[in-house]
Amino acid sequence: MSANLKLLLYGTTCCHLCEQAEAVLHAVGVPAGHIDIAEDDALLERYGIRIPVVRRLDNDTELGWPFDETSLRRFLREG
Repeated sequence: MSANLKLLLYGTTCCHLCEQAEAVLHAVGVPAGHIDIAEDDALLERYGIRIPVVRRLDNDTELGWPFDETSLRRFLREG
């Protein structure tokens, strides 16, 4: 996993699954920018029923919920 790897976490406020996803990211020790899809109609259309979703900015791959530490680490190594 590259030290320069940039991630975004798509979700909404008051989303318990999004909070769980943040906890997994924290446990793995990787920071992610947060995008609230409720503020953007296009993002709401794209991710509305799939959140939380982690997106790698280096290759635009996405990991949708549910994921755990093992699957997140695998996602970060791939690509």
